Amino acid sequence: MGSIHDLFRRHGLVRQSEGRILGGVCAGLGRRVGLDPWPARLLFVLVLLVVPGCQLLLYPILWIVMPKAQPDDVMTHQAPPTWPTPS
Repeated sequence: MGSIHDLFRRHGLVRQSEGRILGGVCAGLGRRVGLDPWPARLLFVLVLLVVPGCQLLLYPILWIVMPKAQPDDVMTHQAPPTWPTPS
């Protein structure tokens, strides 16, 4: 299981200890894509309403697979990539 945790940690997918409500999964996913925790949770609920069921299975799996953030896992909100403007 350590290799899966290392893979997720390398890609920045860690459960956050700050701003978490249940397991920190939505906060961690939101931080990875550049969202605050609340919009990430709302997006999770909206997807749950559109495609019922699969997220209820996915959330506990991610809770187990995603490693807990450590102090050296400093991730800041990164701005989305900017595309060059045509001149």
